[in-house]
Order: sequence, then structure tokens, then C-alpha cells
Amino acid sequence: MRPQSAIVRAMAAPARSVSATLKRYRMLIGGEWREAAAGETFESVDPFTGRPWAAVPRAGPADVDAAVRAARDAFDSGPWRRTTGVERARLMRRLAGLIEEEASRIAVVESTDNGKLIREMEGQLRGLADYYHYFAGAADKIGGETVPADRPNFFIYTLREPVGVVGAITPWNSPVLLMSWKLAPALAAGCTFVVKPAEQAPASTLEFAALVERAGFPPGVFNVVTGFGEDAGAALVAHPGVDKLAFTGSTAVGRLVMRGAADHLARVSLELGGKSPHIVFADADLEAAANGVVAGIFAASGQTCMAGSRLFVEEPVHDEFVERLAARASEIRLGDPLEAATEMGPLAFREHRDGVEARVSRAVSEGARLVTGGGRPDGDSLRDGFFVSPTIFADVAPEMDIAREEVFGPVLAVQRFAGEEDVVRRANDTPYGLAAGVWTRDVQRAHRMARDLRAGTVWVNAYRAVGPMAPFGGFGASGMGRENGLAVLDEYTELKTVWIELTGASRDPFKL
Repeated sequence: MRPQSAIVRAMAAPARSVSATLKRYRMLIGGEWREAAAGETFESVDPFTGRPWAAVPRAGPADVDAAVRAARDAFDSGPWRRTTGVERARLMRRLAGLIEEEASRIAVVESTDNGKLIREMEGQLRGLADYYHYFAGAADKIGGETVPADRPNFFIYTLREPVGVVGAITPWNSPVLLMSWKLAPALAAGCTFVVKPAEQAPASTLEFAALVERAGFPPGVFNVVTGFGEDAGAALVAHPGVDKLAFTGSTAVGRLVMRGAADHLARVSLELGGKSPHIVFADADLEAAANGVVAGIFAASGQTCMAGSRLFVEEPVHDEFVERLAARASEIRLGDPLEAATEMGPLAFREHRDGVEARVSRAVSEGARLVTGGGRPDGDSLRDGFFVSPTIFADVAPEMDIAREEVFGPVLAVQRFAGEEDVVRRANDTPYGLAAGVWTRDVQRAHRMARDLRAGTVWVNAYRAVGPMAPFGGFGASGMGRENGLAVLDEYTELKTVWIELTGASRDPFKL
């Protein structure tokens, strides 16, 4: 039985309703809630039931143009341009308070939309306020510096100014969190914002937009267009009114974003895919390491860019550790993501499940040893959902597809290793470089590994820890730029240098 608290929360969205009446959403553009200009809509499908639950406007280029123009006007001539850092911080703190009030309700919407566990989504939403408080604290502290001049008649200083209109394209796995990694620093810097959420899970972003409106941000500062990549996403990337593009998603689409931005030389930051190594040394606390590995790959059904999908286990403990993992994976409770007892939900949409299953089949055909999982779970209650059982492969060769390419599902590829030099070489043998995890009791080894691994984030005796204060991003095919931490403010500001001549003197430019 679903706990009473979950039942109450679920009333905010028709999560398990079989009614033909779908919840209907509109987009926020320039402070107005609108249908798509062409009048088209699309359905958002609940991945647990496999049935549509919401109808969302399908934006096209005309809608994107309206949203960018609204953001442009708000930045160039609206009240936002004259808003001080202190005032921006007040609005951001007010928004943080509304997020805390509405976290449970929006978490139900997000879980209904993408199938992730309600406890994870609610935890994310409740923690989201911290990001706005953190960057609100920076909003009135963004400034330049004085520069020592090389001549006595000049005073030189720098200014930090907002980059302008930000176009953001966000993924379906954690829509509001990953949008906030962009929005919070953008607001602190004084930018305006247009976001296109993934078509598979757009509803929570629209719910969030209502909070921005309630917080009192001027019209046009925050805009949402919902639609598909080929029309709305491509139009946002190519729009000459966008000064910066911030994208989270696959490496393949990230390359398209870069190409589209190049024509008008928009700035680009990309948080892309990963094939992150998770490394367990023989001296590790194996129980703690097993918990970390399970969380790193099976939490969120493996649908996270930082998933620890390549597991390297030192030879002396390999067999014992794989057995331990297999026993834990076989006990993971799959089910309704709105049930508090569920430990793993479905994948976000049907086509994605089919793609994960194809990767599993290829791993079998290439000779990897299937330890557990590998198919769809049994049970009438799971039949309609887009489930894949927790899957572990052992005896994985480095050249296998499952060891090279991102699966983005609950599939773990295990390899043996013999010593630090061996595992560092193999862990770095990838075009990706988003994250890595190391389990060891040896503090000197921990620091050596953190130094030698090519990854934007390295966790030691932990995994999947993030926060507003800590920069996050990748090397190589995992992207460019950073999100979170004070370093991200450089992504949303321009540096201006000012030279002031102090004496009033001038000279003939043609006389030495």
C-alpha cells in the first residue's frame, strides 16, 4: 500500500489516474502563459504505467523567437537591467523559500514524468533551495579589480557584467536540478534565461516556472518553451539573440549545440556523457564500497551522467566483491516510483529502454559474462512500465562496447585489475572524463589516484556527492566549462577593462 503522505502528494498530478482527461500545461513567455503559436501539443507519458498523463505545448521556431525576444527585452531595456545584486539576491531567496514550500508537490510531478524515485526527487527538490541561497550570497559580490598601470596618468580597472541572454537545454533525468545548476548563477550574474526542457519530462520545469513568477521576477527574466529538439531546441541554439548556451545531455547532441552556436559565436558550456570508472582496491572497506557501487550505478536506474558504470576491482577481492554485488542487485526492489519502499523505478521512456536492452544484447554477443539481470523483471505490477532489471556483467574486456560507450541505464561492466599503474591506465583509456570513484583505506594512494585520474570530479570512499559549492564538469568528451561553485560565475559574466586618463593631457598621435 502506498503511504498516506504519498497519496496526498500524488493528488497534485494525475499520476495513476486512467482518466482520459490529461493535465494541460502552458508555456511561460514574457510573463504570459501561452499555448504554442501553431496550436500543437504533445503528450508526456508516465514511465511506470506507460500511459500519457499530461498535454504540453509543442513549441516551434516562432515560440522560441518570442521567448528570446522577451529575454532580450528584459535584459536590454527592462527593469532587470537596473536591478542591483542586492535586489537580485532578495528575489532569489524568495524563490528558494517557495521551492521549499512546494518541493513535495513538484517532486510528484517530476517522478510521474520521468519515473525516478519519489524519495530521490523530493530530496533533490528540498535541497534545491540551497543552490539559490548559495548564489544569492554571491549576487552582490560579483565585481572587478583595479589593475596596476604601467604609466602614472592612467587608472585601470575591470568590471564583471552579465553575459546577456542564456539559452538552456536540459535533460529528462533531473530536469529542475540540472536547470538550476544553470539558472541560479545566471540570475546572480544578472542574465535573463530561456529554457527548453527535454520533451520526455517537461512538466516539472513548467511547475517551477510558476514559482519564479510568484517570487516576483520581472516578466521575461525567465521563460520556458517546451518542444522537441529538432524544432524548439535547434531554434534556440541557432537564435542570434542568445549570448550563451548551457546544455546538459549526450555528447552527440552537445556537438550539435556547438555547431549551432558557432554561427553567431555564442558562448557554450556543455555537461555531457560519461563512462566513469569506479575503482575498488583490496584494502577497501568492502561493505561500504559495495554500497557505493550499488548507489553509483543502480540509483536513478543508472540514468545519470556520473553513473559509475565501469567497475574495476583489484584481483585479490574480485570474485568475492562481484558475488556481494550480485546478491545486493538481485534484492533491489523494483516498483512504483511513488512508493516509498521502491528502490529502483523504470527507465524514463520506451525508446530508451529499448536502447539499453540492445546494449545488453551486444554485451552478451561480445562474450561478457552475465552475472545477474539482463532482462525485464517479472511481475504483473511491472508489466506496463519501462523496466530493466539491475544488470551486472563480469569478464568484460576493455574493447567491448559495454566498456567503452555510455549505456545510461542500470548496467554495470566489471573488470579485474592488478595494481595502481594498471588501473590508472585502463581507467583513463576513454574519451570521457566526467567522474571517478576510488575506494581504499590508504590515504597516500587516495591522493595519488585523485591526481592521476583524468576526471572532473574524483570521489574517495564516496560516490555521487554534489553541492552548490563544488564545481562540476568534465574533461574531453564529457564537456567543457563548469557548473556550481564560484567558478561558474565566469561562465555567466563578461570581463570589461576600463582605462581612465587622469591628467587631461593629449598628444599628437603622429609625433613620437
